[in-house]
Amino acid sequence: MLLLQLLINGVQVGVLYALIAVGFSLIFGSTRIFHFAHGSTFTLAAYAFYYVYAIAQWHWALAVVTAAAAAVLFGVALNRFVYVPIQKHEGSFFTVFVASFGVGIVVQNLCGMIFGRSFVSVDTPLSRSVEVMSGVYVSPISGIAIAIALLFFIGLQLFLMRTHTGMALRALSENPELVRVYGMSPRRLSMTVFALGSFLVVPAALLSAASSGLYPAIGHHVILISLAATIVGGVGSLRGAACAGLLLGLAENLALLYFEPQWSEAISFVVLFLFILFRPAGFFGRATAS
Repeated sequence: MLLLQLLINGVQVGVLYALIAVGFSLIFGSTRIFHFAHGSTFTLAAYAFYYVYAIAQWHWALAVVTAAAAAVLFGVALNRFVYVPIQKHEGSFFTVFVASFGVGIVVQNLCGMIFGRSFVSVDTPLSRSVEVMSGVYVSPISGIAIAIALLFFIGLQLFLMRTHTGMALRALSENPELVRVYGMSPRRLSMTVFALGSFLVVPAALLSAASSGLYPAIGHHVILISLAATIVGGVGSLRGAACAGLLLGLAENLALLYFEPQWSEAISFVVLFLFILFRPAGFFGRATAS
Protein backbone atom coordinates (compact mmCIF):
# COMPACT_ATOMS: atom_id res chain seq x y z
CA MET A 1 0.00 0.00 0.00
CA LEU A 2 2.90 2.34 0.65
CA LEU A 3 4.04 1.92 -2.97
CA LEU A 4 0.56 2.79 -4.27
CA GLN A 5 0.38 5.84 -2.01
CA LEU A 6 3.76 7.07 -3.24
CA LEU A 7 2.75 6.48 -6.86
CA ILE A 8 -0.38 8.59 -6.38
CA ASN A 9 1.62 11.34 -4.68
CA GLY A 10 4.26 11.11 -7.41
CA VAL A 11 1.74 11.57 -10.20
CA GLN A 12 0.25 14.61 -8.46
CA VAL A 13 3.66 16.21 -7.96
CA GLY A 14 4.79 15.11 -11.42
CA VAL A 15 1.98 16.81 -13.33
CA LEU A 16 2.66 20.04 -11.45
CA TYR A 17 6.36 19.76 -12.27
CA ALA A 18 5.36 19.14 -15.88
CA LEU A 19 3.37 22.40 -16.05
CA ILE A 20 6.25 24.36 -14.54
CA ALA A 21 8.83 22.76 -16.83
CA VAL A 22 6.77 23.32 -19.99
CA GLY A 23 6.44 27.02 -19.14
CA PHE A 24 10.20 27.35 -18.69
CA SER A 25 10.96 25.27 -21.79
CA LEU A 26 8.55 27.35 -23.89
CA ILE A 27 10.26 30.59 -22.88
CA PHE A 28 13.79 29.25 -23.28
CA GLY A 29 13.04 27.44 -26.52
CA SER A 30 11.42 30.48 -28.14
CA THR A 31 13.66 33.30 -26.87
CA ARG A 32 16.90 31.56 -25.78
CA ILE A 33 16.65 33.52 -22.52
CA PHE A 34 17.63 31.57 -19.39
CA HIS A 35 14.65 32.79 -17.38
CA PHE A 36 15.94 32.05 -13.88
CA ALA A 37 13.15 34.23 -12.48
CA HIS A 38 10.63 31.62 -13.67
CA GLY A 39 10.78 30.33 -10.11
CA SER A 40 9.92 33.82 -8.88
CA THR A 41 6.83 33.83 -11.10
CA PHE A 42 5.71 30.68 -9.28
CA THR A 43 6.45 32.29 -5.90
CA LEU A 44 4.54 35.49 -6.68
CA ALA A 45 1.51 33.62 -7.99
CA ALA A 46 1.42 31.33 -4.95
CA TYR A 47 1.78 34.13 -2.41
CA ALA A 48 -0.77 36.31 -4.24
CA PHE A 49 -3.25 33.44 -3.95
CA TYR A 50 -2.31 32.88 -0.31
CA TYR A 51 -2.80 36.56 0.58
CA VAL A 52 -6.13 37.07 -1.20
CA TYR A 53 -7.69 33.75 -0.18
CA ALA A 54 -6.19 32.91 3.23
CA ILE A 55 -5.40 36.35 4.70
CA ALA A 56 -7.88 38.75 3.06
CA GLN A 57 -10.43 35.88 2.90
CA TRP A 58 -11.91 36.91 -0.43
CA HIS A 59 -13.61 34.51 -2.82
CA TRP A 60 -11.38 31.79 -4.26
CA ALA A 61 -12.17 32.83 -7.85
CA LEU A 62 -10.85 36.34 -7.19
CA ALA A 63 -7.75 34.82 -5.60
CA VAL A 64 -7.14 32.70 -8.72
CA VAL A 65 -7.53 35.71 -11.02
CA THR A 66 -5.20 37.79 -8.85
CA ALA A 67 -2.54 35.06 -8.88
CA ALA A 68 -2.79 34.66 -12.66
CA ALA A 69 -2.57 38.43 -13.20
CA ALA A 70 0.46 38.69 -10.89
CA ALA A 71 2.29 35.90 -12.74
CA VAL A 72 1.58 37.18 -16.26
CA LEU A 73 2.30 40.83 -15.45
CA PHE A 74 5.56 39.88 -13.73
CA GLY A 75 6.74 37.79 -16.67
CA VAL A 76 5.80 40.39 -19.29
CA ALA A 77 7.26 43.30 -17.26
CA LEU A 78 10.51 41.43 -16.67
CA ASN A 79 10.90 40.82 -20.38
CA ARG A 80 9.95 44.38 -21.35
CA PHE A 81 11.96 46.31 -18.76
CA VAL A 82 14.91 43.98 -18.05
CA TYR A 83 15.61 41.49 -20.84
CA VAL A 84 14.81 43.68 -23.85
CA PRO A 85 17.01 46.64 -22.75
CA ILE A 86 19.90 44.27 -22.02
CA GLN A 87 19.56 42.56 -25.40
CA LYS A 88 19.20 45.88 -27.17
CA HIS A 89 22.68 46.79 -25.97
CA GLU A 90 24.01 43.41 -27.11
CA GLY A 91 24.01 41.95 -23.64
CA SER A 92 25.39 38.43 -23.48
CA PHE A 93 23.54 35.30 -22.41
CA PHE A 94 25.39 35.47 -19.10
CA THR A 95 24.38 39.11 -18.52
CA VAL A 96 20.72 38.25 -18.99
CA PHE A 97 21.09 35.28 -16.64
CA VAL A 98 22.69 37.42 -13.91
CA ALA A 99 19.89 40.00 -14.23
CA SER A 100 17.26 37.26 -13.95
CA PHE A 101 19.08 35.72 -10.98
CA GLY A 102 19.15 39.12 -9.26
CA VAL A 103 15.41 39.61 -9.78
CA GLY A 104 14.83 36.17 -8.27
CA ILE A 105 16.80 37.09 -5.15
CA VAL A 106 14.85 40.36 -4.79
CA VAL A 107 11.49 38.56 -5.07
CA GLN A 108 12.55 35.95 -2.53
CA ASN A 109 13.56 38.56 0.01
CA LEU A 110 10.47 40.69 -0.56
CA CYS A 111 8.22 37.69 0.06
CA GLY A 112 10.22 36.88 3.18
CA MET A 113 9.87 40.46 4.47
CA ILE A 114 6.12 40.62 3.80
CA PHE A 115 4.94 37.12 4.67
CA GLY A 116 7.74 35.90 6.89
CA ARG A 117 10.31 33.21 6.16
CA SER A 118 8.45 30.34 7.75
CA PHE A 119 6.41 27.66 6.01
CA VAL A 120 2.78 28.59 5.19
CA SER A 121 -0.07 26.77 3.46
CA VAL A 122 -3.57 27.45 2.18
CA ASP A 123 -6.21 25.32 3.89
CA THR A 124 -9.12 24.40 1.60
CA PRO A 125 -11.71 21.59 1.70
CA LEU A 126 -10.00 20.16 -1.39
CA SER A 127 -6.75 19.70 0.55
CA ARG A 128 -8.20 17.12 2.93
CA SER A 129 -7.39 13.54 2.04
CA VAL A 130 -9.90 10.73 2.28
CA GLU A 131 -9.12 7.03 2.68
CA VAL A 132 -10.03 5.32 -0.61
CA MET A 133 -8.74 1.92 0.52
CA SER A 134 -6.87 0.59 3.52
CA GLY A 135 -3.77 2.72 4.03
CA VAL A 136 -4.23 4.79 0.83
CA TYR A 137 -5.30 8.42 1.10
CA VAL A 138 -6.18 10.70 -1.81
CA SER A 139 -7.20 14.34 -1.77
CA PRO A 140 -9.45 15.94 -4.41
CA ILE A 141 -6.47 18.09 -5.37
CA SER A 142 -4.79 15.05 -6.92
CA GLY A 143 -7.57 14.60 -9.46
CA ILE A 144 -7.84 18.34 -10.04
CA ALA A 145 -4.09 18.60 -10.70
CA ILE A 146 -4.18 15.83 -13.31
CA ALA A 147 -7.31 17.21 -15.01
CA ILE A 148 -5.94 20.77 -15.15
CA ALA A 149 -2.57 19.60 -16.45
CA LEU A 150 -4.20 17.62 -19.27
CA LEU A 151 -6.46 20.57 -20.13
CA PHE A 152 -3.52 22.98 -20.25
CA PHE A 153 -1.34 20.65 -22.32
CA ILE A 154 -4.09 20.02 -24.87
CA GLY A 155 -4.87 23.75 -25.07
CA LEU A 156 -1.20 24.64 -25.50
CA GLN A 157 -0.72 22.01 -28.22
CA LEU A 158 -3.75 23.27 -30.14
CA PHE A 159 -2.55 26.87 -29.80
CA LEU A 160 0.95 26.09 -31.07
CA MET A 161 -0.22 23.87 -33.94
CA ARG A 162 -3.43 25.52 -35.11
CA THR A 163 -2.91 29.28 -34.75
CA HIS A 164 -0.68 31.67 -36.70
CA THR A 165 0.71 33.12 -33.46
CA GLY A 166 1.53 29.64 -32.16
CA MET A 167 3.35 28.67 -35.34
CA ALA A 168 5.25 31.96 -35.23
CA LEU A 169 6.32 31.21 -31.65
CA ARG A 170 7.71 27.86 -32.77
CA ALA A 171 9.69 29.63 -35.50
CA LEU A 172 10.91 32.48 -33.29
CA SER A 173 13.96 30.70 -31.86
CA GLU A 174 15.00 29.27 -35.23
CA ASN A 175 14.75 32.32 -37.48
CA PRO A 176 13.55 35.68 -36.12
CA GLU A 177 14.16 37.28 -39.53
CA LEU A 178 11.70 34.89 -41.17
CA VAL A 179 9.11 35.96 -38.60
CA ARG A 180 9.65 39.58 -39.68
CA VAL A 181 9.23 38.62 -43.32
CA TYR A 182 5.74 37.37 -42.53
CA GLY A 183 4.89 40.72 -40.93
CA MET A 184 5.09 39.68 -37.26
CA SER A 185 7.19 41.39 -34.63
CA PRO A 186 9.70 39.16 -32.76
CA ARG A 187 9.48 41.53 -29.79
CA ARG A 188 5.71 41.23 -29.63
CA LEU A 189 5.93 37.47 -29.95
CA SER A 190 8.49 37.46 -27.15
CA MET A 191 5.99 39.25 -24.90
CA THR A 192 3.37 36.67 -25.84
CA VAL A 193 5.61 33.74 -24.99
CA PHE A 194 6.52 35.26 -21.60
CA ALA A 195 2.84 35.79 -20.82
CA LEU A 196 1.99 32.23 -21.85
CA GLY A 197 4.97 30.62 -20.10
CA SER A 198 4.22 32.56 -16.92
CA PHE A 199 0.55 31.62 -17.03
CA LEU A 200 1.43 27.93 -17.20
CA VAL A 201 2.97 28.00 -13.71
CA VAL A 202 -0.19 29.39 -12.10
CA PRO A 203 -2.08 26.09 -11.61
CA ALA A 204 1.05 24.49 -10.16
CA ALA A 205 1.56 27.44 -7.80
CA LEU A 206 -2.02 27.41 -6.54
CA LEU A 207 -2.25 23.65 -6.11
CA SER A 208 1.14 23.56 -4.39
CA ALA A 209 -0.01 26.27 -1.97
CA ALA A 210 -3.07 24.17 -1.14
CA SER A 211 -1.22 20.88 -0.80
CA SER A 212 2.48 20.97 0.01
CA GLY A 213 2.69 24.63 1.16
CA LEU A 214 4.99 27.59 0.51
CA TYR A 215 8.17 29.28 1.70
CA PRO A 216 9.98 32.29 0.17
CA ALA A 217 12.87 30.28 -1.28
CA ILE A 218 10.59 27.80 -3.09
CA GLY A 219 11.45 29.50 -6.38
CA HIS A 220 14.94 27.95 -6.30
CA HIS A 221 13.47 24.46 -6.20
CA VAL A 222 11.09 25.37 -9.04
CA ILE A 223 13.83 26.62 -11.35
CA LEU A 224 16.07 23.63 -10.62
CA ILE A 225 13.23 21.25 -11.48
CA SER A 226 12.49 23.30 -14.62
CA LEU A 227 16.11 23.13 -15.74
CA ALA A 228 16.40 19.40 -14.99
CA ALA A 229 13.16 18.62 -16.83
CA THR A 230 14.22 20.71 -19.84
CA ILE A 231 17.50 18.81 -20.12
CA VAL A 232 16.04 15.37 -19.42
CA GLY A 233 13.16 15.96 -21.84
CA GLY A 234 15.34 17.46 -24.56
CA VAL A 235 16.04 21.19 -24.95
CA GLY A 236 13.29 22.79 -27.01
CA SER A 237 10.84 19.88 -26.66
CA LEU A 238 7.67 20.78 -24.76
CA ARG A 239 6.50 17.16 -24.88
CA GLY A 240 9.85 16.10 -23.45
CA ALA A 241 9.68 18.69 -20.66
CA ALA A 242 6.20 17.46 -19.69
CA CYS A 243 7.29 13.80 -19.63
CA ALA A 244 10.45 14.66 -17.72
CA GLY A 245 8.50 16.67 -15.13
CA LEU A 246 6.24 13.67 -14.53
CA LEU A 247 9.28 11.37 -14.30
CA LEU A 248 11.01 13.62 -11.76
CA GLY A 249 7.89 13.86 -9.61
CA LEU A 250 7.55 10.08 -9.57
CA ALA A 251 11.27 9.59 -8.87
CA GLU A 252 11.24 11.99 -5.91
CA ASN A 253 8.30 10.22 -4.28
CA LEU A 254 9.31 6.64 -5.02
CA ALA A 255 12.74 7.40 -3.58
CA LEU A 256 11.02 7.63 -0.18
CA LEU A 257 10.77 3.83 -0.23
CA TYR A 258 14.52 3.60 0.25
CA PHE A 259 15.83 6.99 1.43
CA GLU A 260 15.11 9.60 4.07
CA PRO A 261 12.84 12.49 2.93
CA GLN A 262 15.73 14.97 2.83
CA TRP A 263 17.32 12.94 0.03
CA SER A 264 14.28 12.83 -2.27
CA GLU A 265 15.13 16.09 -4.05
CA ALA A 266 18.63 14.82 -4.82
CA ILE A 267 17.09 11.95 -6.79
CA SER A 268 16.03 14.44 -9.49
CA PHE A 269 19.65 15.32 -10.06
CA VAL A 270 20.73 11.69 -10.10
CA VAL A 271 18.23 11.24 -12.95
CA LEU A 272 19.61 14.37 -14.62
CA PHE A 273 23.19 13.15 -14.25
CA LEU A 274 22.33 9.76 -15.77
CA PHE A 275 20.68 11.41 -18.76
CA ILE A 276 23.66 13.71 -19.29
CA LEU A 277 25.95 10.68 -19.30
CA PHE A 278 23.91 8.23 -21.37
CA ARG A 279 21.39 10.28 -23.32
CA PRO A 280 22.51 13.93 -23.42
CA ALA A 281 19.89 14.82 -26.05
CA GLY A 282 17.11 13.90 -23.59
CA PHE A 283 13.85 12.09 -24.30
CA PHE A 284 12.88 13.88 -27.49
CA GLY A 285 15.93 16.04 -28.23
CA ARG A 286 18.00 15.55 -31.31
CA ALA A 287 21.61 14.52 -30.96
CA THR A 288 24.04 16.75 -32.80
CA ALA A 289 27.42 15.87 -34.20
CA SER A 290 30.30 18.27 -33.95
